[in-house]
Amino acid sequence: MHNQNTTKLPSNHRYFGSPIFLMLTLAMLITWGACQPKDPQVANAYEADSFPYLEWGIADFQAKYDDGSLSIEEVVRAYLARIEQLDQNGPELRSVLEVNPDALDIARQLDQMRGQGEKRGVLHGIPVLLKDNIDTHDGMHTTAGSRALEGSKPLQDSRVAKKLREAGAVIIGKANLSEWANFRGQLSSSGWSGLGGQTKNPYILDRNPCGSSSGSGVAISANLAVMAVGTETNGSIVCPSTANGIVGIKPTVGLISRSGIIPISYTQDTPGPMTRTVRDAAISLGAMVGLDPADHKTSDSDGRYLTDYTPFLKADGLKGKKIGWMKSTAGINYKVDQLMEEAIAFMKEQGAEIIPLQEISPPGTGSYSFEVMLYEYKDGLNKYFSSLGPDAKIKSLEELIEFNKQDPIELAHYNQHYLELALEKGDLNSPQYLEALNKLRENSQDNGIDKALKEHGLDAIIAPTGSPAWKTDWTNGDYYHLGSSSPAAHAGYPSITVPMGMIDELPVGISFFSTAWSEPVLIELAYAFEQGTKARRVPKFLAPK
Repeated sequence: MHNQNTTKLPSNHRYFGSPIFLMLTLAMLITWGACQPKDPQVANAYEADSFPYLEWGIADFQAKYDDGSLSIEEVVRAYLARIEQLDQNGPELRSVLEVNPDALDIARQLDQMRGQGEKRGVLHGIPVLLKDNIDTHDGMHTTAGSRALEGSKPLQDSRVAKKLREAGAVIIGKANLSEWANFRGQLSSSGWSGLGGQTKNPYILDRNPCGSSSGSGVAISANLAVMAVGTETNGSIVCPSTANGIVGIKPTVGLISRSGIIPISYTQDTPGPMTRTVRDAAISLGAMVGLDPADHKTSDSDGRYLTDYTPFLKADGLKGKKIGWMKSTAGINYKVDQLMEEAIAFMKEQGAEIIPLQEISPPGTGSYSFEVMLYEYKDGLNKYFSSLGPDAKIKSLEELIEFNKQDPIELAHYNQHYLELALEKGDLNSPQYLEALNKLRENSQDNGIDKALKEHGLDAIIAPTGSPAWKTDWTNGDYYHLGSSSPAAHAGYPSITVPMGMIDELPVGISFFSTAWSEPVLIELAYAFEQGTKARRVPKFLAPK
């Protein structure tokens, strides 16, 4: 998790098996002729990347599964081989912590169902990665990237994993992340974990992938899976999405259950899909929503969630829309400003009205958010450790802090200041917590996004998601030049980022955000922008410059 505003808060951090390489060449030769990409924008990528399913989307696979020309097993085998090729060898992206030892068996079972005319759901046979703070009850572990949880096996699936399996997805592995969703200590490097090492940006390998859903962003950009699930407290979906040139949806808090996810903040945490296209993100979103008695926030989505968001994929979705422009992000990076001006000009051509805005939330909102997070982090982590049962290696936040002090790797590059601050907090009945929670809601919602939308009659607000990725630096930590994640994150409101353009071989995204449960209109806007600009570029794994 990270507060991605230009204003410095107490932190500069983002909050939140067995490899298979045999038969890759044969699989590529068999499928090459039938598997050319339909989109001309990726054609040139074949000069450097011969992966047969390069930039394929969910619909491409479903069409081939339906006509019998492609099996789920051969697709999963090819993705596992690509993980071996690019993640563990070659450029060593380090975006995947662990592959699912049962992935091929699951693929065969799903093929058998297909052969019998059965289909579980919209993700039947689709290779998916989960950020490794999301529980799975299978042959994999859930670690938050921490050596303290190495070997930890949750007692049941998270709600997200359960929903994905019900939709037919093949969970092929767990993605690396900024350890503890990057809410552990000061001067951290996004994408680093004690278990997984440093994740690399696939565009230029010494650049940072941003985080904390670093592995999810890198893996999808590098075509190591079709969809990944990330989590966000503030910026952890949208920042790795912009830095890695993909689409990320941070939903309204409560649209997707958080049960079985290692938490930071009950108020701000949410999982969300990370994909290469808005269409795939919309399909994936519909597969994960729903009520969950184990997460009371989901009760707020009753009557508001949809299981199919694809009707909002409208090429003319910008027409007639009134959009606010978060102008406080201008003047920080002139290269980003130029891309933003081009984006605004395009939206005006498509029939949108753009209204410049200044501050979205009152000053001090970030401080209230930070206070809320510390209280909720302590409460949430202790409850999560309890969920692991009596044999859990770590049973409390205090034990985690002591483990890190004794470990030779965990504190080698940065400290655990935020864990220690959280430990000092009281319980969730503390007057200080309740006051900060109330002030956070008032500032971010009533006097923040909702006020701006109402005063100007807006459908949504736009801003550059961030600036181009910085060079990874284990000494000085992350360097966020600019960002726009905080207004939506503080409010618990939805945000979608889409590729906007390239700056010196590095991608930059644009964010669309609005009030609670506004995912349909945001998908309309994001899809229309994506289809009209086609700004996504396939990474080239360039050597450091």
